[in-house]
Amino acid sequence: MKITEIRTRVVEWRGKTVPLPPHFCTNPMDQLSLSKASMGTFTFHGWVIVEIFADNGLVGIGNAALAPQVTKQTIDLYLKPLLIGQDPWDIEFLWQHMYRKTMAFGRKGIGMVAISAVDIALWDLLGKVAKQPVYRLLGGRTKPKIPVYASRLYSTPLEQLASEAAKYRDEGYKAMKMRFGWGPTDGAAGMQKNVALLKTLREVLGDDIDIMADAYMGWNLDYAKRMLPLIEPFNLRWLEEAVTPDDIHGYAALKAANRVPIAGGEHEFTLYGFRELIENKCVDYIQYDTNRVGGITQARKISALAEAHSIPVIPHAGQMHNYHVVMASYNSPMAEFFPQVDVEVGNELFWYIFDGEPLPKDGYIDLDENTPGLGLTINEESLKRFHITE
Repeated sequence: MKITEIRTRVVEWRGKTVPLPPHFCTNPMDQLSLSKASMGTFTFHGWVIVEIFADNGLVGIGNAALAPQVTKQTIDLYLKPLLIGQDPWDIEFLWQHMYRKTMAFGRKGIGMVAISAVDIALWDLLGKVAKQPVYRLLGGRTKPKIPVYASRLYSTPLEQLASEAAKYRDEGYKAMKMRFGWGPTDGAAGMQKNVALLKTLREVLGDDIDIMADAYMGWNLDYAKRMLPLIEPFNLRWLEEAVTPDDIHGYAALKAANRVPIAGGEHEFTLYGFRELIENKCVDYIQYDTNRVGGITQARKISALAEAHSIPVIPHAGQMHNYHVVMASYNSPMAEFFPQVDVEVGNELFWYIFDGEPLPKDGYIDLDENTPGLGLTINEESLKRFHITE
């Protein structure tokens, strides 16, 4: 079997989007005191789709959501020439070839996102060739079903926040994640508003449902250290991305405080990046995203490294590439799930692009044993709602 063609398409949403209010979610831009800084700075309303064609007629599908136009160019200019004519079963060699070819500019960020999208497509292709779901190629089923947590709960008016949380509770979720809305430039008053979000959730959910909280890189170490004693009474399962990804020492200091479990890794890359997080005792939970971290080839290695250090892996975002890794990993106790809502920050776009993404029942999802590969198809009819760059 040989790779005969690689097609990349960027799809950019042209439909209606939900306006984001101020303080919808903290983010790194907030600390610059820009007049319009908000989560709107970090919306991504585009996606890159990768299709790898083989000479047996099968097609593997991959995707990525960060900087899709530049990611497409990276694949077309640097990765595609390496792959045409190659045997996709040599997946480790192909990964290393892409990694080393782009090392001067692609060790982290866009270069690795491009490799991730291609690697996911390769694994999907191999699953289809083997007539097996990808998780079986990775080791098989480690759990009957995957527990998932509802991941939305942005910083909205408290009555609205309470109503949304109650909805997820009634749907059977045993864990939920919220986003803080205020950071260092908002002072002590903003800290109390953050606390009010948590207080509202605990009053609605009680103590039998896990709550996680995300600062999305919007705090600094000083602010996070001040927040820890304020949020400790709410028994969070974890505090996520409290500082910027490059602040390794900041992560280590927060974990060493041992007041709230610390999670991170959504914006980290490759086995080497996570080795650094682990060696420096930075995190209690690892949260790589398979379509950023280097694809399934790297994700499974990071999961093995984390297991050796007894650090659970709960990938960032839902999507099938993450679910297959979670299903095959004893060290991944649950997964994230983005509920189907109207387009706002961009996390929702995959619902409009692909068919086959599983829906939870009573807080669990399952993966079909009879569908080969990742189990996704591209909804070409739905893509008519997007602007497409080929």
